Amino acid sequence: MTAPLPNPGSSGQFPTTAFWRTLPAGMRRRWWMFRPLDLIARHWPVFKKRRGLLVVRMDGIGDMVLFRRTLDHYAAAFGVEQSDITVLGCKSWGNLTDEVFKGYRVYAIDEHAYARRPFYRFKVSLWVRGLAPAIAVSDSYMRRALMADSLVWVSSAPRTVASRPYVSERTRSEFSYYLSQVDEIIDTGPYPTHEIIRHFRFVSAISGTTIPPEAPQITWRDQAPPISEGAPYVVLNPGSNEPGRRWPLARYAALAKTLRERGLRVIFVGRVEERSGQEEIEQAMRDAGGTLGIIDMTGKTALPELLDLMKHAALVVSNDTGPAHLSIALGRPTVVIVGGGHFGSFVPYPKEVTPENARFVFQEMECYHCFWRCHRRANKYQLFPCIGAIGEDQVWRACEALLEGDVARREGT
Repeated sequence: MTAPLPNPGSSGQFPTTAFWRTLPAGMRRRWWMFRPLDLIARHWPVFKKRRGLLVVRMDGIGDMVLFRRTLDHYAAAFGVEQSDITVLGCKSWGNLTDEVFKGYRVYAIDEHAYARRPFYRFKVSLWVRGLAPAIAVSDSYMRRALMADSLVWVSSAPRTVASRPYVSERTRSEFSYYLSQVDEIIDTGPYPTHEIIRHFRFVSAISGTTIPPEAPQITWRDQAPPISEGAPYVVLNPGSNEPGRRWPLARYAALAKTLRERGLRVIFVGRVEERSGQEEIEQAMRDAGGTLGIIDMTGKTALPELLDLMKHAALVVSNDTGPAHLSIALGRPTVVIVGGGHFGSFVPYPKEVTPENARFVFQEMECYHCFWRCHRRANKYQLFPCIGAIGEDQVWRACEALLEGDVARREGT
């Protein structure tokens, strides 16, 4: 049913029969629960003229950053005005859009509510249908059919374009249903092709010309960070949505102590619910002689204020999570601690799009590419072995190289 496509950039179809689309097999109960409301939304009468491009981005902060520069090629590739491009994004990064997506219309939704709450889903689907786009696009490899693909489908746009996703046996029926009704499916390459490369292959296939991939970059306001003036500072982000991907807080605390010995202030950031301990930071503060040199701002900054902090930092050290990509895109010296779950798909970046002031620290193991389904863990809260194997000295060497390089650049100006 889903024969592989021959080359990156090629198009293909997910062939199904009309009968199968009426009574598809293998669907989850949730799909059947949503189906009546989705059908109503898709066929809701809309009388205004079709216009513009709808870009569906139902993914996290880091994914948004990796995609952002590609968007600036969409107007030329699809033959539309930039002002006629609407990005349907996620609530998690919705408060960044005024700055990061200047010139575009952006509508942010609660993607988790859309995937779980039927009437919220119906409300959003009616809005999408009422938008009446001429073209609807979904360009994400790791995506959920019940979110991204269903939004493209309910738009009922005359032209629909999607990248070929990662399909497992569990998701095959859902993707077959939606993709069998998409006009163009673009193959951006096999796993683990990096997301940046995928995005530029996608827009290159649409435009009919090769557009070279570009390193992540976002524009952001020039606003003073929410801390008092003083010595240069380093931002440490020890959190992550997945507990097992958090490099131990004790090692971050040890790193903070070393940075203080270099005369740098240290700012801990992140969400309270991502913090797996507090004693280590408190001990690091005591070792530094109080709170003047080490500041714990965990849970005290909204996302825009976090960007203000990172934009003026001498260095950012982070686990593999959204703020790491934001820091790189802001042009700050950044060290990212990387595991092997889907190594190379999101991090590290390919050499040709890795900024000189970005470092990815990892300890390669034979079990890489487990998709974070690690057979070596006793439970889901246990540290992934590939994260635990990364030593303090490895991270410090990366930090030291960037700090010395930053000093050399400043002295050379």
